[in-house]
Amino acid sequence: MKEFDYIVIGGGPGGCAVAGRLSEDPAISVCLLEAGKGDDQTLITVPVAAAVMLPTTINNWAFKTVPQPGLNGRRGYVPRGKAMGGSTSINAMVYNRGHSWDYDHWATLGNDGWSWSEVLPYFKKSEHNEVFQNEYHGQGGPLNVAKLRSMNPFQEIYLEAARQAGFKMNSDFNGAEQEGIGLHQVMQKNGERWNAARAYLAPHLASRPNLTVITQARARRILLDGKRARGVEFLQGSEIHSFQANRELILSAGALQSPQLMMLSGIGAGSELQQFGIPVIHDLPGVGKNLRDHIDYIFAYRAKSLELLGFSLGGSLQLIKEIMRYRKHRTGLMTTNGAEGGGFLRRFPDSPAPDFQLHFVVGMIDDHLRKMHWGHGYSCHVCLLRPKSVGTVSLASADPVAAPNIDPKFLDHPDDLEAMVEGFKLTRKIMDAPALANVSCGELYTAGVHTDDEIREELRARSDTVYHPVGTCKMGSDPMAVVDSHLRVHGVEGLRVVDASIMPTLIGGNTTAPTMMIGEKAADMIRSDAGHEA
Repeated sequence: MKEFDYIVIGGGPGGCAVAGRLSEDPAISVCLLEAGKGDDQTLITVPVAAAVMLPTTINNWAFKTVPQPGLNGRRGYVPRGKAMGGSTSINAMVYNRGHSWDYDHWATLGNDGWSWSEVLPYFKKSEHNEVFQNEYHGQGGPLNVAKLRSMNPFQEIYLEAARQAGFKMNSDFNGAEQEGIGLHQVMQKNGERWNAARAYLAPHLASRPNLTVITQARARRILLDGKRARGVEFLQGSEIHSFQANRELILSAGALQSPQLMMLSGIGAGSELQQFGIPVIHDLPGVGKNLRDHIDYIFAYRAKSLELLGFSLGGSLQLIKEIMRYRKHRTGLMTTNGAEGGGFLRRFPDSPAPDFQLHFVVGMIDDHLRKMHWGHGYSCHVCLLRPKSVGTVSLASADPVAAPNIDPKFLDHPDDLEAMVEGFKLTRKIMDAPALANVSCGELYTAGVHTDDEIREELRARSDTVYHPVGTCKMGSDPMAVVDSHLRVHGVEGLRVVDASIMPTLIGGNTTAPTMMIGEKAADMIRSDAGHEA
């Protein structure tokens, strides 16, 4: 059995960050296990290729939810990254931290050390921002943050439509104020995707003999000696291996698979584990509970413009030109993240933070790109940032290869549907403004949707996730908490969780940058708990 000081399970943003930082100490041995392939794939590095991977199983677990009563019984689609970098290898690369209110709220729930003033230094430590140099941004960090290089004229059309609709502009959603409409900063470098693996691991693999990364290694269970984590059993190819963690096992498999692995290993609600014949090692009822995700609706429009993603004869010829442009200059349509524009809007003037987030996309998005349409167009997502519906992740089987049951309970709480009606109306003000109306050739689904009842029906028919599941191993001290404020699993020694599952509530924004922040902060806490300098 190979031995390491720390073993990290999962190569997503949390796992890459904590492994990269811990391995800075040459006296510490670190092993990271990732179920997917490496990050050195063209489909990963070329930004627009996310449109190819998203609706497929390429680098993607491609999970589905259980049937959702709030969505007319539909099963939602849950893409999650299956490659080094995790979901940072297939996502839209949007760099957003959420709102300061969210982190201050975590602190008021009893999570010491997680207020905005205490997490901001870790966001800055992670970041190298090419655009902004001020008190809100970092320089010299491993995560490269840049402005878009697509040079798409639809950016200005979207911004002008927002101005016409009466919304204020915002050039930096991560600055002094989040509210407003603007363009996203992206996790790219020189027009290429800069995922968590390229940021935190790839530059050091050749120079750090204490850092071991093993891909296509699927964790099967945590190895426990009583209530102490001792290592991990994993499958690679057709062979089962076991590695020992002499100091700690760090679980970074994400909000869907971290709780699954804990339950497969006998850590979770005892009565639920017994249903699958799993011996109960530690009865921890909160494992897999508190699943939270952003419910999202997408407006889609047709337009006659080769500047937009789509399928046409002219578009095929344009694509060849764009490939050559990308190879020569690393600019143009091949560098798009899809969701180029964005925005944060309040439902009420006295809301402590924006209630809705927009993603303006330079292509027609229908059912996560699983329904394709001839021609070109554009879209706009609107999601509810702090939904009241709370779901679960549970075991479907004792088989470690089986997918978990994912039940986000979308629109389960009646307030969420009413809030989304208001978000729908706010977004439509922008989409109906002259700047966009003048280029539209028709709405895909919303042309006859006007009354509140019609909007509710449309929301139930087509809403789904915008890919931000969190909370299933939540941080706290209440009976349903899974980890403490240092991310140590309650009642189990030598086991820590470092990913989005530890978030006690859903933050108001994209979850990638916050998860890297969690990895950065966890590395310092691990060193501190072990008696080393941070």
